[in-house]
Amino acid sequence: MADDDPKTLVSTDWLEAHLHDPDLRILDATYFLPGVDRDPKAEYAASHIPGARYFDINDVADARSALPHMAAPVEKFISRMRALGVGDGHQVVVYDSMGLFSAARVWWNFRLMGKTDIAVLDGGLPKWKAEGRPLEDMPPILRDRHITVQRQAHLVKDVTQVAAASKLGDWQIVDARSPGRFRGEEPEPRAGMRAGHIPGSKNVHYASLLNADGTMKRGDALRAVFDAAGVDLGKRTIATCGSGVTAAIVMLAMTRLGASDVSLYDGSWSEWGQFEQLQVATG
Repeated sequence: MADDDPKTLVSTDWLEAHLHDPDLRILDATYFLPGVDRDPKAEYAASHIPGARYFDINDVADARSALPHMAAPVEKFISRMRALGVGDGHQVVVYDSMGLFSAARVWWNFRLMGKTDIAVLDGGLPKWKAEGRPLEDMPPILRDRHITVQRQAHLVKDVTQVAAASKLGDWQIVDARSPGRFRGEEPEPRAGMRAGHIPGSKNVHYASLLNADGTMKRGDALRAVFDAAGVDLGKRTIATCGSGVTAAIVMLAMTRLGASDVSLYDGSWSEWGQFEQLQVATG
């Protein structure tokens, strides 16, 4: 597992060394959970990594769905990326201002669209700032760029597929929410959600995959987190969470460890938790 891998995770050293590459595109994908009193767009406008464009998870989404930031239809993804000047032949690096939180969702989103030349910035904006690396408040000059998309349907699961996996046990389901939310002991951040988890699922809190500085654990330390939760890295897996954001961190970590058959339940608990006909486990 290379430390710097332009298809999964790159360091702040790597990004600064490549900052002026003509085919590099940097995305700020900062997103905050409901109830957090922060404005990601305003924070981006005030300070961002040079050349970064703002990727709005709530905008590059399926507006037809009542669920939060569901993956956008192909045509909308193409339209938004062209407007951002992101397209074929680009190496994309995505970061967020939490360290490693919502950026992984965008990494998955690109892979869903068949674009694999994308990496998450390890440690994100907090690590970049702590190391005194360059920042700017100027918006980048955007030039339209053609983008070719081929949706990879196997990387996303819907509620019917997850319900079947829960019943049959032919996929392992890994939930990235906190242990308290998983057990049903803490309230959900979204109103109207039942407490608990999908029956048969295992809990790997996304934060347990990270070091204190927001970087992702490496090698044996990362593998040990999955081992402790009883997750088999060789078994096909569905990652889930509250709304499909931190599930992508689990997916990224498993991919770093060589897992090849991991998909994401896009509706996650925002969908499962609201329907009384779907079973919920607690404890």
